[in-house]
Amino acid sequence: MQKSQIKNTEWLWGLHAVRAAWNNPDRVIHSLLVTDKTAKMPSEWDMPKGCSRPKADQVDRRVIDKRLPQGAVHQGVAVQCSPMEETFLSDIIIKSTTRDTMMLVMLDQVTDPHNVGAILRSACAFGADAMIVQSRHAPEMTGTMAKAACGAVEYVPIIREVNLSRAIEQLQENGFTVIGLDEAGDSIKSLPHYDKVCLVMGAEGPGLRQKIKENCSSLLRLPTGGPVPTLNVSNAAAVAFYALKN
Repeated sequence: MQKSQIKNTEWLWGLHAVRAAWNNPDRVIHSLLVTDKTAKMPSEWDMPKGCSRPKADQVDRRVIDKRLPQGAVHQGVAVQCSPMEETFLSDIIIKSTTRDTMMLVMLDQVTDPHNVGAILRSACAFGADAMIVQSRHAPEMTGTMAKAACGAVEYVPIIREVNLSRAIEQLQENGFTVIGLDEAGDSIKSLPHYDKVCLVMGAEGPGLRQKIKENCSSLLRLPTGGPVPTLNVSNAAAVAFYALKN
């Protein structure tokens, strides 16, 4: 098999990430690689209406290994596809004018693709509408992130903003309550219901930057305790999403 010369494409791998991309009508799929153990799987996946999908190429596992970054756990399946169309903050703000409720998550310099992917997965599970990150201090959308997100990259758009403080102001101007998760805040147990809300989370260790804290509508913390009172940022996000939805 000749290595594909298609330009401006990305490889996704792992069962959940590949199936979600395959089922997404907004994804353009160029090739699908499977092994003898996964060859029957595509026939069980939903075919998006009006979309064409290539026939799966059954190859040796080592062929897939060569297409992907070293150490990628692909589970015997990988797909080459075009990147998703970019979403902008203005798109979400316009969408919010026709919605009674909306939940967003903003990440302030969270740079680990595994953490970002895991947060994206939780955001999708709890019905978040978009993730906002800083353009210069956030990982690119890669197969590693997509696998950690278990397919959520197909459902929750990632918006890249140069200035998060300005993005917060724009959201507040358009009816969003912006809540920063910070150890110095009040307990999230006291959280009232908000129809349109954006949760802001900082990197592990440094947390939210001071300017971001100052711009948030309020600061809240998780009421943790015990000998290890802190949570990984992706676990903290899942707990906070649950609190926002209940």
